[in-house]
Amino acid sequence: MNTRSSDTKVANKLRSILLEMARREDNLAADEAASTPYWSPTPTAVLAHRSAAALLRAEADQFLAAS
Repeated sequence: MNTRSSDTKVANKLRSILLEMARREDNLAADEAASTPYWSPTPTAVLAHRSAAALLRAEADQFLAAS
């Protein structure tokens, strides 16, 4: 088995997992925001979920750049 091919497969799998986790964080943020009246300040949990999603996507992008 080609080690480079194996490394690429692992990197792609990890990237897809990170992107799935980011999607879930986005969904949690959207659900939380939807339950908040528009005149209320954005809940801290929404901001935290959005930040987590952005960080997960950034990590996923690093796997893409490395492969």
